[in-house]
Amino acid sequence: MDFVTAIPSPLFVVTTYKSNGKPNACLQSWACFNGSPHGFYAILSNVNKSGHMYQSIKEKGEAVLNFPSADIYEKCTATITNNGFDNDEITLSGLTAEQATGINAPRIKDCFLNLECRYLWEREIKDGDTHVLMCLEVVNICVDEVHLDEIIQGRYGEKGYLYNVHYPINPENFEGKSHDWIATLKKFKDMGEY
Repeated sequence: MDFVTAIPSPLFVVTTYKSNGKPNACLQSWACFNGSPHGFYAILSNVNKSGHMYQSIKEKGEAVLNFPSADIYEKCTATITNNGFDNDEITLSGLTAEQATGINAPRIKDCFLNLECRYLWEREIKDGDTHVLMCLEVVNICVDEVHLDEIIQGRYGEKGYLYNVHYPINPENFEGKSHDWIATLKKFKDMGEY
């Protein structure tokens, strides 16, 4: 149904330390972000329990969500192939690692937004499933100044957030090939200040 609805999801790279101390980097999508009077939270909605990312977050309890712009997208996709257990997945992919400031996890310096997070909870999507929903509490936010100010550049448009867009297939018969696109958002209408 992902490919029938083709609902876009923000792209980001989750970084942690593996049990051997090497940086782990996983290109991820399928998430939402929610604020409340109690905090700001990231809900990762499709985390594979057999992957390095899941294992590292569970073991270390901390991770950074790094949001890339289009100019480093190819380097971020390189983390998919540079994912050996003994690899520094950030450096091998041509990205710059730096230590997060609020938690013990690596952060990707090249990304314009970094959310430093602590693990809160997980739930299987369905009992016995291989994937979980995972909730992370955001404890520190780092944003490049040029992206912080919407008048200068902001976080939307060609140099802002990237989205994973599944190519829509026919919902009547599910015909068509699955396909993904990477997209950016364009502002549509100014709703005014509040």
